[in-house]
Parts: sequence; C-alpha cells; structure tokens
Amino acid sequence: MTLTALAALVPLLPFLGAAAGLLLGRRAPGFVRPLAVLPTAAAFTLAAVVAARQGTGQPTDAAHRLTATGSVPIDLALHLDGFSVLIAVLVGLVATCVQLYSLSYLRDDPRYPSYAALVSLFTAAMFLVVYSGDVMVLLVGWEIMGICSYFLVGHYWETETARSASIKAFLVTKLGDVPFLIGVFALAADARTFRISGILTAAAHGQLHHPTLVALLLLAGVAGKSAQFPLHTWLPDAMAGPTPVSALIHAATMVAAGIYLVARLLPVFTASATALAVLAAMAAVTMIGSGLAALAQDDIKRVLAYSTIGQLGYTAGALAVGNRDAAVFHLLSHGAFKALLFLGAGVVIHAAGTNSLSAMSRMGGLAKRAPDAVWTMGIALAALAALPPLSGFFSKESVLRAAEHASAGHTAHVPAAVGWTVFVAGLVAAVLTAAYAGRLFLMAFRGSGPEAADHGRQPVLMTAVLWVLAVPTLAFGGLAYRRLPDWFGHAPLGPTLITSVLGTGLALVGALITYGAWKAAAAARRTVPLGAVTAEPAAAEPERVEAEAAADHEAVYGDVGAAHDPGDPGRLLLGPLHWHAARGFHLDTLYAALFVRPVLAAAELVRFLDREVVETYVRGAGGAPRLLGAAVRKAQTGNVQTYLSALLAGAVVLAVLVAVGT
Repeated sequence: MTLTALAALVPLLPFLGAAAGLLLGRRAPGFVRPLAVLPTAAAFTLAAVVAARQGTGQPTDAAHRLTATGSVPIDLALHLDGFSVLIAVLVGLVATCVQLYSLSYLRDDPRYPSYAALVSLFTAAMFLVVYSGDVMVLLVGWEIMGICSYFLVGHYWETETARSASIKAFLVTKLGDVPFLIGVFALAADARTFRISGILTAAAHGQLHHPTLVALLLLAGVAGKSAQFPLHTWLPDAMAGPTPVSALIHAATMVAAGIYLVARLLPVFTASATALAVLAAMAAVTMIGSGLAALAQDDIKRVLAYSTIGQLGYTAGALAVGNRDAAVFHLLSHGAFKALLFLGAGVVIHAAGTNSLSAMSRMGGLAKRAPDAVWTMGIALAALAALPPLSGFFSKESVLRAAEHASAGHTAHVPAAVGWTVFVAGLVAAVLTAAYAGRLFLMAFRGSGPEAADHGRQPVLMTAVLWVLAVPTLAFGGLAYRRLPDWFGHAPLGPTLITSVLGTGLALVGALITYGAWKAAAAARRTVPLGAVTAEPAAAEPERVEAEAAADHEAVYGDVGAAHDPGDPGRLLLGPLHWHAARGFHLDTLYAALFVRPVLAAAELVRFLDREVVETYVRGAGGAPRLLGAAVRKAQTGNVQTYLSALLAGAVVLAVLVAVGT
C-alpha cells in the first residue's frame, strides 16, 4: 500500500469507529469497548508506520480537487513531513492510552458509548488537522474538535459546573475562530490558494500583501484554541470534564492544534515583525501569569491546566523567535508527560476521593495507596520542571537556546527585543514551573494526618497506561534531541552551557524554595483543621467522585476551596498575590464586566422592546379592526325603521353641510 493511502487511513479509522460506536451503542453494547479501542490503536500503529516510511526524506504531497470554486479552489490535500508524522504518532499514542484508561475509569458510566465515540471523533479530527495540506480542510478538523470538546467537557451535564464550562469553552474558542476564519480567507486571497505549500511559496517570495493583518487575525484563533492570553480562561474551567478528556485535550489535541498551525505557517508570521512581537508578548504573559496562577490553585487538575497554558506559552515563544523545530520538539515532549500527569491525577483522585490538594495534604498513606501514581507522576513533574535528563529538560532548553540565539540578533527577521522577551520570560517561568510542580507533589503525596479512606485497589489497566507514558517521558528527550534536526529543519536542538546552567539552576531554586516553604508550614498543617476533608464520599467510583468533587467539593468535603490553608506553600510564596492568582487575576470578572453584562443588558433591552413596544403595536393593530367590527356589528340590528331613521338623519346632516357650505 502506498504511503499516502496509509496516511489516509489514519484519520478514517477512528472516524469509522466513532460512527459505528454511536450506531451500535444501544443495540449491541458488547461492541462498544472494542470499537473504542481497536480503531484508535490501529490508527496509532499506522501513524507509526507512516512516520517510519516517511522518515527524514523529502515531504510527500498528494491532492484531489474537491471543488472548483471559480476563484480559489479547495483541495483534499495531504502533506507529510518530519514533524507532521511525529505529531500524528503522539496523537495516536495519547488517544490510545486515553481509550484504554477510560475502560476502567468510566466502566460504570451509562454514557460511556457516546463518550468513547466522541473521543474517537476528536482523535480523527486532530489527525485531519495534522495531515492536511489545505487550510480549508484543516479548518474542518479544527471545528470538529471544538464541537467534540463542548460535549466532552460537558459530559457530567447534571452539574452546573460542567454545563457552564462546556458553554464557556465553546464560546471562547469560537470568539477566536471568527477572526481566524477571516484571516484564512484573507490569506487565501493574497496567496491565491488554500494549499499550505502554495501559501508558503507566496510568503517566501513576498507575495503576501497584508502579512501583519493576516498573521494577527490567525493569532486570534490560535489564542483561543491553544489557550493563550487573553483567551485562555476556558481551559482551567474545562477540568469539569472527565480526567481522560483533560489528558486528551491538553496533551495531543485541541490546544496543540493552534501551535501546530503556527508552526506549519511560520513564514507567514516571520514576514511581519509586528506579528512576532505580539506573539512574543502573548507568550511571555502566558508563561508568567499561568505559573503564578498554578501556584495558587487548590484543585489538582486546575494546577495541571494552568501548567498546560504555560508550557504552550513556551512553544509559542519558540515560534515567536522563528524556531519551529524547538517549538515542535517541546510540543512532542510536553504531550507525553502532560498526558501522564492528567491520567496520574485521575488515579490520585480515585485514591483520595477528592480533587483538593489541601485535603490531600491532610491524608496520611496516600502515597502507599497509589504507588504507581507516585512514581510516574514524580517522573512527569520532574520533566515538567525541566530537570535533566528527562525529556522536558531537552525540549525546554531548546526553546531557551532559540530565544538566546534570537536575543543576540542572530535570527533573521526576528528583532532582538523579541528574543530577549521570550528568554527572560522563559527563565522566570522556569522558576515558577518548578515551584508549582514541587508544591503539587508535596501536597499530594507527602501529607500527614489520618489515613485516606480506602476506595479500593487501583485498576491495573489505569496504572499500566501510566507506565507506558512514563517511557517517552524518561527517554524521548535524550534519544531524540540529536536526531530530530534530521526530521525537522536541521537547526540544532538541546541545551547549551548558558541555557542549561540558567534553566536548571533556576528550576532547582524554585523547587528548593517550595520545599522550604512546605517545611515551614508543616506545623500549621498539623494544628489547623480544615473541615471534613477526610470524610469518605458517598460513592467510590472514580467518575462519580470526580463529578461530585469537580462540581462542588465544598458541599462534599467541607469548606476546602474557600478556607485559608496555612499549610499551603503557595500562600507563603505568593503572599498577598495569592488571592488574586487563585482567581486567575480576575480576568473572568473583567470579561464579565466588559462583555457579558453589556450583552445581557442589550438582550434584556431587546426583550423589553419586543414585548412592550413591538407586541403593543401588534396588539393595537389587531385591536382596532376588532373594535370597528364590534361597532358595525352593533349597528346591524335588522330593524328596518332603525335603518330608515339613520338614512333620514344622514340626509339631514348632508343637507345642513351643503347649506352651510354655500
């Protein structure tokens, strides 16, 4: 079979699995689980075969004309190169692990058939984005992911939190998609094609007439999809969905799609220094702001959500300094260890019966209850903090290396100020990342107090998936950073002496400061009660525990979220800033004041005008003929004498009027 035929099967298989799962979910429930796992696993295998056959050779292109639009045609185009096939392998790996993990995690969920089908459709859409060689076809996968995320985030629709989070995710991402769509059309109008190869050729020859406008419009969609400032607020709230969904969205789909698009179209952005400056500023604010917010979160999944925002800020920073290779390297590395972190968090939530880190810090023996999660999450958190020799170290150092190179003015088309912005923000974020990673580990696994309630043995399948993902977290960076340049653009990757000393040194500083703050707060943690945080919840099923805890863990476990926890090292590190950081620096409040309330007020005004003005006019227009008809009906008495009297009176009146007129 040809390489293009194999690549075409990769998105097709999970799509067919999703369709079959939806059709057979109720009629043949025994086929639901095989249809969830096998097509996705087969797609992952084929993606690996495609990557091996494509290798480091020249890009492979194939196209079929879908329709002749009369101006800019749309092609069903396929584009395979080094970094697209590797990202497809990552998508397949994470999606397969998520489907396997969900077999145990959602084993008692009555809506599992629709959930599994949506995950498969989500996976197929991301494969379409990765392999597509036409922007319009890519846009189809882009929008399908948005729709799937709405349903998956709102999986626990019985809770107000999940419903609100799904609507918010959909609306915020659509807010970015509107200018993104305009940017796609403007880009095609300049390049005279939707084909990515044609767009890159036009950008290379300076044929784009409005590069700044196009790039800024596209960045709006990227900010929404990849949760970058200022459209990042939907991602922490999306934690109301099941944990496997969080792993899929954060590691390999949806949020990676925006960064991937910028990487594919990077020459369009490097054609505008203004666009690079905006991207660098966006990345810098995202890295630092998300790091501070992560230090203040009590929900373990929200910590990881802000972590995703910050790590994607690193990849956006690498793209801002014109280095696609470093950005994609960190995207691949981050996908592996972030999927591991979220799936490990699901095991921890099941073992502890709560999402709250403050509650976990008062539970003894939690590490013994979930030893696999302790080891694998410890490895992933060290990779997140970029400690050598884990994958996160090599990929993050590659980003810092690219920024340091650009700050010296050695990168064409990239202002030195852009390089300095990314480099300094990356170093500050390195401290914050290590700090919140250390805080999460200490509060989750080094707690003291009564032993955690026993919610049963962790399912073998869930823990096995953790170890599968631990392998690339351990080995990917060291094995890949010397070989990846052959797959990408041949630019050097990995650390330099300067970046490794600065990055690793600052990460160690952040970890040590956090450990010192945690030790300093140990006495307060032992002496201050924090509500009924060790109470056993009503149900031990992981999906039920998470639904209740995510919806309102204060009602289930006491005033955990709002209580002042003196044992939280984040409070000591942030001081007065903690209250603001815990609320995302009030961006949701700001957006509510600037956008939500005016829109609701306008809607209320429209409702008032419709009911009180328009309907009054309509009622009046209908009432006047009704009154006239009633009057005429009363005059129709059937009495001949009355009619003759009326005629005589009318004649007299007319005669009088004529006489007066003359």
